[in-house]
Amino acid sequence: MKRTPGEQVMGTALGPARALGVTALLAMMVVQVASGLDARPERFTGPIVVLLAACAVAFATGAWGPRRALAAFGAAVLTGYAAELVGLLTGFPFGEYGYGDVLQPQLGGVPVVVALAWGGMGLAAYAVAVAVAPAGWARVCVGAGALTAWDLFLDPQMVRLGLWTWAEHGFYRGIPLSNFAGWLLVSALVMVVVGRVGGDAEPGRGLLALYTAMAVMETLAFAAVFDPTDPLVAAAGGITMGAFAALAWRRSWQR
Repeated sequence: MKRTPGEQVMGTALGPARALGVTALLAMMVVQVASGLDARPERFTGPIVVLLAACAVAFATGAWGPRRALAAFGAAVLTGYAAELVGLLTGFPFGEYGYGDVLQPQLGGVPVVVALAWGGMGLAAYAVAVAVAPAGWARVCVGAGALTAWDLFLDPQMVRLGLWTWAEHGFYRGIPLSNFAGWLLVSALVMVVVGRVGGDAEPGRGLLALYTAMAVMETLAFAAVFDPTDPLVAAAGGITMGAFAALAWRRSWQR
């Protein structure tokens, strides 16, 4: 079937976007390795998140086009930022916590990279949800679970680096249960807003690769790289994120 001129232009633009996504993904993995071997790994947090965001936007652009990809990413970033700001001011929905001054710049006490992380991994988790579940609340629930699974790695890592602290000592490496309940709620909102922007269009396998790479890298880091290692976090995060990734790839290849 012959493509229209508009479709030809779009197709020309999508190839470089996917190539940029692969490049950003590989660069992010290299920086993650460097951070695990450095005496001050917190210095790498910002660059890792920026590469994560760039990778997610590039892969989303390759699937949706630039306008829809940027709109979906922006909606996820704003949702995550609003939740973090409300959380700092009220303690809802995550519980009482506070950020240190290492992650800069900050807006209203919320580090910008935190909002960018919500956007980047929000798109990746949405790709998992689309692969696994039909449209509707089933997709929202799967995506919320996939995104919250990442926090099984994220919070223990950031707390041990002193990037944020909790007022209450929780059951999971000092992190309270309220945090994960809050993550499920906010992650569900992220899935809703990204779904509204993305519509029924497939987000592509590039974002699945991003989600899978994050699961593998974090598992290896906690199991063998960090000093000290943490087998509990490696197992909890690796099994949970790995299950979502494996199911998403299986469903994706069956289509």
